[in-house]
Amino acid sequence: MGSKKQRKTKAVAAKKKKKNVKMFVLSVMVIISAAFLVFFFVSLFDYIYPPITGEDATAQKREKKEVHLYFSDANERFLVSEVRYVPKRKNIDDQALEIVKGLLDGSKQGNVNTLPEETTCTGTRITDGTAYISLDNNLIERHPGGTTSEISTIYSLTTSLCKNIPQIKRVKLLINGKETATIKGHIDTRNPFTVNNDLLAQRSP
Repeated sequence: MGSKKQRKTKAVAAKKKKKNVKMFVLSVMVIISAAFLVFFFVSLFDYIYPPITGEDATAQKREKKEVHLYFSDANERFLVSEVRYVPKRKNIDDQALEIVKGLLDGSKQGNVNTLPEETTCTGTRITDGTAYISLDNNLIERHPGGTTSEISTIYSLTTSLCKNIPQIKRVKLLINGKETATIKGHIDTRNPFTVNNDLLAQRSP
């Protein structure tokens, strides 16, 4: 058996060890509780004020411009305008591109699209009042053809650009940056086009 002094020393050490264990457990509980509270309040904040992500975030960061895009009516006789909001650009070449993209995206109100699916714009350039709009080969390859459809395509582009960008007075169609004589053989596209108000539906601006 140990002396009284040894027993006392062991008792003090055991008591100290027990106290340290309690302090450690208490510290762990405090940390876990704090982490839980932080998680709870962050989750609550996100629930009340959900973060803006994806397309909504992009839309909020980018100022929008109201434009009128022109598509064909059901009979492909007149052009009907649809209000659309496209990204606002400082450079008119870029603004023209946004308008062409809107046309390529198609009608949202049940009107007839004037550009074939999968057609892409390969470039826009405005010089001395003329907008040079370059589309890829899909315009020709996927176009239905016919005088009416070709007129709709040409004047949909022309009207949408001239009506929304005052600096544009006429539009010349290009294919991959090069002049094309026609889309499908019915309308000569070697010269620029201007707006033809006779093609606009009465309710169009």
